Amino acid sequence: MTRRDKKLPPYSWSEWLPLPGGWSPSPAVLAETLDGGQAFRWQRDAPDVWTGTWSDNVAQLRRTNDLLEWRAPAAISKRVASALPAYLGLDVDWTARADSLPWRSDAHLATCLREFSGLRLLRQPFGETLLGFLCSATKQIVQIKQMVALLAARHGAPLVERVDLNAFGGAGVDAAHLYRLPTWTELAAVPEKELRGCLLGFRARFIHETALFLAKNPAWLAETERLPYVVAKARLLELPGVGEKVADCVLLFGAAQLEAFPVDVWILKTLERRYGLAGWKPARLAQFGRAHFGPLAGYAQQFLFSWERKNRKQ
Repeated sequence: MTRRDKKLPPYSWSEWLPLPGGWSPSPAVLAETLDGGQAFRWQRDAPDVWTGTWSDNVAQLRRTNDLLEWRAPAAISKRVASALPAYLGLDVDWTARADSLPWRSDAHLATCLREFSGLRLLRQPFGETLLGFLCSATKQIVQIKQMVALLAARHGAPLVERVDLNAFGGAGVDAAHLYRLPTWTELAAVPEKELRGCLLGFRARFIHETALFLAKNPAWLAETERLPYVVAKARLLELPGVGEKVADCVLLFGAAQLEAFPVDVWILKTLERRYGLAGWKPARLAQFGRAHFGPLAGYAQQFLFSWERKNRKQ
């Protein structure tokens, strides 16, 4: 019996329940949090319904009367109920964190905070975050999501029984949401050629080599996640395909290292256009970000990133 044939719990949804913590983002801010480049496994299945997968969890979020509700496949709803608050940072006072940023002396940051009030950072599994951002080199969010979905559907394990996908939230739901991402140990057993079949291109080699390294060093990820920012980043930079931006993204979104300040094309543009830092190299811009925005520089970065993408023609 293969894992695809393995008998799984019958699929049905739990009831909708209020999301604890009082987070009430606008539709735009909810979309930016779930689908703005932090994570690559959320999709909008209806105007106010989002379906997402992380680790061995599947959940839906919806806005009802300006409040957020959640539900999960009934067979795993207890597990999701335990995991969802940490994933969404429901125990964190994000309002206080935003207020502690230097918006009082930075007019552009103040504009970004107003426009994306309620934006927060997800706390994703560290290993999954590394996999997602190894797929990200020279790619846009929609393309990264395609790669990750193929990796899950072809090489991950099913989470619930595949039945009527229309019951999963609406027509056109990506079946990959019913599968978790493959672990690094599982990826180590996948030939590089098969990985290329997931639209990875040259990234397949980086992922394959990283998987082989992690299979030989099973404690490496957990050790790195717990290390201070500078030490953890240095370790990540030793992995194939991991550069400064990828390392900072992995630490910011997968290890809650909020001093990490990823510099991508949007941050390059915003620091050039709004802060007059034309011609600066990414490493120097990252240093500026950590110095200017302080210990929560990565949180500030997400506001800058979101505003620049939305207002890209200004």
